[in-house]
Amino acid sequence: MVQPITDYAEFLRDAKADVLRMAQLTEQEEQLRQEEYQLERTVETEKRSVSDSINMTIKKRTEALTLSYDQEIGKGQERLKKARAKREKAKNQGVKERIAEETSELREENRELNLRLKTLFQQNHVPKICRGNWYYALFLPRWFSEYLKLLCTILVCFLAVPYGSYMLIGQKKTLVLVVIYFITVLIFGGLYVFISNKTKIPHLAALRDGQIIRDQIHGNKKKIKVITHTIQKDRNEAAYDLQIFDDEISQLEQELAVTAGKKKDALNTFETVTKNIIADEITNNSKEKIESMEAELDVLRRRLKEVETARNEKSLYVTDHYEPYLGKEFLTPSKLDMLLEKIVSGSSSNLSEAINSCREAK
Repeated sequence: MVQPITDYAEFLRDAKADVLRMAQLTEQEEQLRQEEYQLERTVETEKRSVSDSINMTIKKRTEALTLSYDQEIGKGQERLKKARAKREKAKNQGVKERIAEETSELREENRELNLRLKTLFQQNHVPKICRGNWYYALFLPRWFSEYLKLLCTILVCFLAVPYGSYMLIGQKKTLVLVVIYFITVLIFGGLYVFISNKTKIPHLAALRDGQIIRDQIHGNKKKIKVITHTIQKDRNEAAYDLQIFDDEISQLEQELAVTAGKKKDALNTFETVTKNIIADEITNNSKEKIESMEAELDVLRRRLKEVETARNEKSLYVTDHYEPYLGKEFLTPSKLDMLLEKIVSGSSSNLSEAINSCREAK
């Protein structure tokens, strides 16, 4: 309930004092809020720094632990790779020796057959050129490979050479192509007939005897290929004495498995135990500092709450006791001084006159 005013001067002095106090509390509240904000940021920064330090340390320790084990595993894998390479080399050598042993009779027979062929041609004065595989392919073909050589020779001599010459000349005329083919047939055909007349016709009997020997050599070579292929595909490695290599490889594989198991256990222990210990150590290093700042922050918050309550109470008091008489307009120290001067000087007998006088004086 609003009480009547008996002393206007004292009323205005009290109003000024309460307004100044309210302004002081407002300023103090704002200052405390700024301090609270800064201290909260400092605490958060410190906590974030601790968290970052924990994460970075754990990351580095995990990487270092993983790297150490990976290096050991890498060395073991390299040793295992070398052991397997040595085993493969020993096996290949064993295969070669086995092939050489199981085909030795056939190879020796072929050596003797080649010697007989050479002697046959020497005794019958057959030119050396006739002993070649290509000669038999051109003049006395019998096997698929020889017919293939004959076909390739025909294609080169009577297709590739004339057409290639035609393209190089650059004269795109049918007559030019016909002339080139005529010359080509004349040259290669004549050469073929000439060689045949000089070698095949006079030495046909010796060449046919030689063909019989070549058939035997060819048959032996096919047998050698079959034996070689059979040995290479044979899964039974008992004949190559590889047990010493297998034992070494088995031991290295076991060592690798043990190292991989240790790595897994070490990482699991680090993840479940060591990581927590590291986190606790780093946290404890900053625990006292953070707790001190948090305690300071609690005190600051309590002080802010007290000031906020006092400011709110003073604001409500000013609103209830002075605003009904003076209005918001005159609830400032300077305007209250103006009103007080009007009352003290006697130029105004009450607040309403003083307020009107101040308004008129503007």
